[in-house]
Amino acid sequence: MSVVAVCSAKGAPGTTMAAQALAAVWPRPVALVDADPAGGDLLWRCRGVDGEPLDPDRGLLSLAAAARRDADETTLGEHLQETAVGTPVLVGITSQDQLTGIGSVWTQLPSLLAAHDTDVLIDCGRVTAGSASLPVALRADAMLFVVRPDIEGVAHLRSRLLQLRSSLRPGDGDGTPVLIAVATSYRDRDSAPHLQQLLEAEGIGGEVVGIVAHDPKAAQVFSSTRVGNPAKSLLARSAKVVAQRVASVSTPDRAGSV
Repeated sequence: MSVVAVCSAKGAPGTTMAAQALAAVWPRPVALVDADPAGGDLLWRCRGVDGEPLDPDRGLLSLAAAARRDADETTLGEHLQETAVGTPVLVGITSQDQLTGIGSVWTQLPSLLAAHDTDVLIDCGRVTAGSASLPVALRADAMLFVVRPDIEGVAHLRSRLLQLRSSLRPGDGDGTPVLIAVATSYRDRDSAPHLQQLLEAEGIGGEVVGIVAHDPKAAQVFSSTRVGNPAKSLLARSAKVVAQRVASVSTPDRAGSV
């Protein structure tokens, strides 16, 4: 089983939507975890199988409370909620004010995720050198950055990868694999290869694995505000290409792990 951290370098390039789309087309069973310390969006974007809003008290907050009572008996599965599109999700905190209530769960979260019986995608939001989600992301089997192909997006990605280079060690067999998905139009054939060329020219490790198509109608389907089949959307089709590559790169060899 693998754990993949979905991150942004800055701003809102569509990380949460990308994580939702990836989870919907992931090639193996997967759970989606909202671990954005600034306050996540999955609670508001998803609906349960009955069409009703998800329970804000069952998720990261309940997981933290259970871990404080008995960390050894705490599992991720009992705090997940099934969504209308069939993805089990762990809803996050609704605001940064709740971060103090999570306490030590941030240090325990990587172990809880790794012990889950399916793959896990973590929406880490924006990661910086001092963000609470960074230690969680660094202990994942891979980090996937979502970036817009504009000057600001590429500049912030470049800056973040350089800043985290010693921790990530991209390209090093012992380091965390760094993957990049470009949030852009489905017709954009140039941004992904151009970004790969830029990273290679500057000696910045990282593999551009594809695009996540801009598709507002599909985003509404994933958020249960529009009726439709998300599997047939441009968003899902593009995400499937990314998901297959990320899943293959992030699959760990845990045979010798402790």
